[in-house]
Amino acid sequence: MAGETDLAKLLATMSPVLFPQTYVYCTVAYRDVARYQALEPLATYREDEGLTLVLARSDADEAGLDYGPLLRRITLNVHSALEAVGLTAAVSAALTREGISANVIAAYYHDHIFVPEADAERALAALRALTIA
Repeated sequence: MAGETDLAKLLATMSPVLFPQTYVYCTVAYRDVARYQALEPLATYREDEGLTLVLARSDADEAGLDYGPLLRRITLNVHSALEAVGLTAAVSAALTREGISANVIAAYYHDHIFVPEADAERALAALRALTIA
């Protein structure tokens, strides 16, 4: 099933959902990866400097990993095509107008936006407003 590429349709039907879990970004040196194999990260990314993990805060705490800001995940419940143009820009612009930082992960079916925990409800409202604009 192919994802949607039409920006107007994506924005009209994206149905953002805020999840209750608190997430954090951590990094693990490649030499230490085996020590953290039991972790179940939501996402990973290989960078030259080390492996980035997006983890539930509780998992990071349990593993003794350092992390930065506390984040909440908003998933756009629309199957966006990876080659769709403008969705990330529209979402970023809406959050920028509210002064909310965002980290976006585009997965195969959906886009996931990680926002500061303190701004999560405002971010959700800003994204919902895009669906009726």
